[in-house]
Amino acid sequence: MRPRALLSPPVFLAWSRRWGLRLWLLAAVAGAWGLWKAFFVAPTDSQQGEVYRLLYLHVPAAWMSMFVYLVMAMHFAAGWIWRTRVSWALAQGLAPVGASYTLVALVTGALWGQPTWGTWWVWDARLTSELLLLLLYVGVMVLNHAFEDRDRGRRAAGLLAIVGVVNLPVIYFSVVWWNTLHQGASISPSQGVQLAPAMLQALLAMSVAAWSHAAGSGLLRAHLLLRREQRQERALDRSRGTAPSAVLQAAPSTSSQLSLP
Repeated sequence: MRPRALLSPPVFLAWSRRWGLRLWLLAAVAGAWGLWKAFFVAPTDSQQGEVYRLLYLHVPAAWMSMFVYLVMAMHFAAGWIWRTRVSWALAQGLAPVGASYTLVALVTGALWGQPTWGTWWVWDARLTSELLLLLLYVGVMVLNHAFEDRDRGRRAAGLLAIVGVVNLPVIYFSVVWWNTLHQGASISPSQGVQLAPAMLQALLAMSVAAWSHAAGSGLLRAHLLLRREQRQERALDRSRGTAPSAVLQAAPSTSSQLSLP
């Protein structure tokens, strides 16, 4: 199947449910293996002790907070340019997923920072820019539902998301550009890998789990948003006494068992 075919709502509805559930399964398997490696196999850090194990939650969450935001902004841009319903749905579906990962990154960072730095929070460049990312996610979600005109809300949310992309390099390079309390990257192209093999394996497994969960959740949320839009259009067509719209005619599936949180 050509990737462009997925821009068709009926094709996407059938494909997204199937692959969303598969990605959730992959996330469960990778997460179970990664947690086992992280808490029962990986050695204790010589400087930070056992508290460093928050790394296996904090780092994948921080990575996904930025990655999901970038993908969300790209789908908003695609919705602006090509006005595809699938792009709008993916962008809207990814927003709460990315916000959740950003919140996890901030909370685990605070839990890690208290015994390491002696404080739960500092207005550090990395922490402050990550907090700004959470506020951008919240702003996108609020704007998306702030207008009675659905298209106007999407455009407003998309504009904020696209402008907010400038914050991503600030987050990533903050420990390089400024003198911060936040430690440098454990994995970087310039310095290589600064982790023991067992630590690296656990971190990579948890990263795969986070990516699979985020991708699967984004697909399934987009699936449900399109289904909801389809039902609303059918109800509107019936109230007007017209034939159902053919734009969102969906392939048969059992997706009615799913519901948005």
